[in-house]
Amino acid sequence: MNWISKIERKFGHLAIKRLMYYIIIFNAIVLLLYHIFPPIYSFLTLEPARVLKGEFWRLITYVFIPPTFNLFWAVFTLYFYYLVGTSLENEWGSSKFNLYYLTGMFGTTIGAFISGGEATALYLNLSLFFAFARIYPDFQMLLFFIIPVKIKYLAWLNWIFFGFTVLTSPLTAKIAALVAIGNYFIFFGKETIQSLKLKRQVHYNRKKFFDEIANTPPIHKCAVCGLTEKDDRRMDFSYCKECGDDYEYCTKHINDHQHQRSLH
Repeated sequence: MNWISKIERKFGHLAIKRLMYYIIIFNAIVLLLYHIFPPIYSFLTLEPARVLKGEFWRLITYVFIPPTFNLFWAVFTLYFYYLVGTSLENEWGSSKFNLYYLTGMFGTTIGAFISGGEATALYLNLSLFFAFARIYPDFQMLLFFIIPVKIKYLAWLNWIFFGFTVLTSPLTAKIAALVAIGNYFIFFGKETIQSLKLKRQVHYNRKKFFDEIANTPPIHKCAVCGLTEKDDRRMDFSYCKECGDDYEYCTKHINDHQHQRSLH
């Protein structure tokens, strides 16, 4: 997109290098502090009513809240988020990755103020996952540390989760999901549409090709059973030396037929 390139050229020097590294560090700090002082959670969430009262730090601190406070799963999840974030930054460069993340934060904030509810970085991190799966679809990870699975299949499961949220959750969650995930479509929407158009064209061309084949007369036909290559595309056809070039036989009848010349 041209506007992304323009923003990168103009503000790229302001990009924070290794952004995901710092976000994960703060997530880890909050995780440890929570087990010492649980009420810290309420000071960090994105709550529009409290922001309007002057608690502006909430516009940023909500991204420092870990996805879970279970120590075991938090370590696994934060490592995965670090892997996703650093991989995207290596692929795009720091300025584009910063822009992607900030766009997601902006969408999350807008969604929170529209709904008036509390917001976290859940769907923002989900949009990072979708971007990673789009760029590295064959990346393989161990599910539950045991089962090897490609990231594209996990992405489909997350899309199902996302769709389920939009269809069944309260309005607050619907808005949070739709707005926060919007940056994925901002960055990949045009590419997705072009890919769908290409697949549609390929399907149309393939169908047209086979339709044309179906309307053309067969080239090979068994003189005994009448089988053609259209009836069985794997069948081989051969000529018999004694019958001449006017008679062709399938594999089944090449050695089991009456010679045509002997009939005259």
